[in-house]
Amino acid sequence: MRVLLVNKFYYFRGGDCTAVLNTEKLLKDKGHEVAVFSMQHPTNIHSDWTNYFPKEVDFSSANISRKITAAVRIFHSSEVKRKFERLLLDFRPDVVHLHNIHSYISPLVAQIAHKKGIRVVWTLHDYKLICPSYLCLREGKVCEDCFKHKSHVIRHKCMKNSYTASVLAYMEACCWNKKKLSRITDTFISPSSFLKTKMTEAGFSPEQIEVLPNFIPQKFTVSTEKENYYCYAGRLSREKGIETLLASAKSLPYHLKIIGDGPLLEQQHIKNHASDTIEFCGRLSYEQLYPIVQKARFLVIPSVWYENNPFSAIEALCMGTPVLGSQIGGIPELIEEEKNGFLTRPGNINDLRNKIIESFQYFSVVKNFQRISTEAQNKFGSETFYNKLMNIYER
Repeated sequence: MRVLLVNKFYYFRGGDCTAVLNTEKLLKDKGHEVAVFSMQHPTNIHSDWTNYFPKEVDFSSANISRKITAAVRIFHSSEVKRKFERLLLDFRPDVVHLHNIHSYISPLVAQIAHKKGIRVVWTLHDYKLICPSYLCLREGKVCEDCFKHKSHVIRHKCMKNSYTASVLAYMEACCWNKKKLSRITDTFISPSSFLKTKMTEAGFSPEQIEVLPNFIPQKFTVSTEKENYYCYAGRLSREKGIETLLASAKSLPYHLKIIGDGPLLEQQHIKNHASDTIEFCGRLSYEQLYPIVQKARFLVIPSVWYENNPFSAIEALCMGTPVLGSQIGGIPELIEEEKNGFLTRPGNINDLRNKIIESFQYFSVVKNFQRISTEAQNKFGSETFYNKLMNIYER
C-alpha cells in the first residue's frame, strides 16, 4: 500500500510529530511505501520528499509581509496546491493520512486528495476542528462555547489574547467548517474516546470517527526498584497544571524532578519554587529522560485542559512507572486506580497534595511495576495499532 503522511512539522516537536514519525517507520517496516508532505523547516529530519515541501511560514514574524503570507496560507496557497498535486501525481498514494495541518499547510490538501478520489484519513491530536484556539480552555478553565458558535473566539480573544489573531481563527473555522471537513474526510481517527465524545457533541458524526490510541514502537525494560522521587515530563505551560503541581509539592518532603521547558520557566515566581525537594531539570534528550522516568516512583500529569492521549503517560506505563493524572480529558482512560496509578481533581491543590502522598505510600508497598509495563505494552504496542490502522485504511 502507498501511504502519504501529512503534518505541518517533520521533526520531533510534539505528540503529533512523534505520532507521524512513529507511523512512518512502522509502515515502512511492514513493507508499505510511504511519502511525506510537510512544511520546510531548518530542523526537519532528512526526507527524500523535501523538494515537495512548501516554504516555511511564520505567524510570529515581525515582518508584515511574512505575516500576511502566513495568514493567506490558512485559506489557500498556490504553492501548497501545486506541490501537493505534483506529489500526488508522482507518488500515487492509496491513502492520504493527515495529522496536524491547520494554518501552516491547511485542509486544502484534504480537499485536493478527496477531489482526486483518494481515501483521506485524519488523526486528531487536539480540538482544533471544534475549538478555534485548539485547547478548549479560557482563562485557565475548560470552555466549550465554540462548540455551538465559533464567534466566541473573537468575543473572548482566545487566540493569544489578540483580537486580530482571534478574528483570523474565526475566519479559518468558517472557511474549513464542520460540513466541509466531514465531506472531504473519509475517517477521523481519535486517539481517545473522550475526544470522539467532544467531536460528536460539537456535531460531527460518531460513525465517521474511529478511536485508535497512540502507540509506542519500542519495548521497554522495567526498573522494579524505584528511587525516592516522582517526576513531571512535558511542556511548562499553564494548561499543563504546573502551578498547581508546584503549590502542592512545596510543602511535601518528596523529591520532584521537573523535566521540560516552556513559557512558565522564564517567570520568576516559577523559578522561586526551586528548592531541595523541587528540581528543574530543563529540556533533556530522550536518552537522558528515559532513565529518570523509568526509575521514578511515579509520573505526575496535573493538566487542567482536555489532554487527549498523552505520550508521556503511555511511555511511563510501558516502562512500568505508575501515573498520577488529572481526572480530565483522555487521561482517565489510561489509569486504573490502585493498579497503575491514581486520579486527582484538576486544578485542586489540596487533592493533588493528598494524592501525591497516597501514591508514594501505595507504590512503596505495592510494587507491581512489571505487570503495569506488560499490560501497557500489550495495549499500546505497535502490532495492535498497526492491525487497527490497516482496517481503517482498507475500508
